[in-house]
Amino acid sequence: MAVLTKINGKDISYIESQFNFGKIKNFQGIKKGIENTNYSIFTKNKKYILTIFEKRIHGGCKHKDLIFFTKLMYKLSKSKIKCPSPVKNKKGKYIFKLKNKNACIVTFLRGKDKKQLSPKDCFAVGKNVAKFHKVSSKIKLYRKNTLSVNAWPRLLSKIDNRIRKISKNLKQIMRDDLKYIEKNWPKNLPSGIVHCDLFVDNIFFNKNKFYGFIDFYFSSNDYLSYDLGTCINALCFKRKKNRFILDRKKSNQLIKGYESVRKITKKEKLSFNTICRGSALRYLLTRAYDYLNTPKNTNIQKKDPREYFQKLNFHRNIESFNQYLNK
Repeated sequence: MAVLTKINGKDISYIESQFNFGKIKNFQGIKKGIENTNYSIFTKNKKYILTIFEKRIHGGCKHKDLIFFTKLMYKLSKSKIKCPSPVKNKKGKYIFKLKNKNACIVTFLRGKDKKQLSPKDCFAVGKNVAKFHKVSSKIKLYRKNTLSVNAWPRLLSKIDNRIRKISKNLKQIMRDDLKYIEKNWPKNLPSGIVHCDLFVDNIFFNKNKFYGFIDFYFSSNDYLSYDLGTCINALCFKRKKNRFILDRKKSNQLIKGYESVRKITKKEKLSFNTICRGSALRYLLTRAYDYLNTPKNTNIQKKDPREYFQKLNFHRNIESFNQYLNK
């Protein structure tokens, strides 16, 4: 589900009047995603993606954030990082108003996501995350990560009294983990612009080969290893008898692929467990918030936060970087 805002023929005519790509032959809502409304729009020769920015995004999404996202995609695509590129309207702007909401149109990226990645796929993803980091760390744009460690206490306080609805002991466990992570969060690691949402549905493959990244609408400046930790959590766990356990063949290949382009520093390795643990807590918090606050009468699919509770438990029992490998 990701069609929160419905559009019609009148809206399509308005879009045609604002852009130079001619007559729109057809449009279709895209069901994937939970934060924004997305449509495929088809002209005579090309396909584009229309995104209408909803107000659900955690941490808020201001106009200056949207400028950051679109400029980032433009600069990445110019640097040969495979990703959608924003389209300017007749006024030379990337952002325009539709249904009294901010919107943008980007080029269509060929390929599609995979529900499950193989170790070989993970190597390719790791390699291309590192390529992205090499480029993004040199881009002179800045956006604070509004969902990093400093935001987690506030987010926890918003759901503190209702967490028992998810799991009886979750409240104290999350408090204890947050306290540990805040105390041990590293300082002065290699930084740059990171994607912050590298889940399988934001990674495209074409003809069984890696093709590109989409959905940069959580991107911000943070530690490069934070992206890698999110990849570990999002891509490298497998479900076995209702338990999520790390698939070390995948995590090993993800890290090997990354290091084939950019070497992970000693300081990054020493703090990697805290980074992975923090990433798991971040998604446990946001999923718990959505689970508790999404109205029952909406067609938004709730994601079970307990998945990230299990992943957080796993990281709690890891002592070294090598334990994420086949060592």
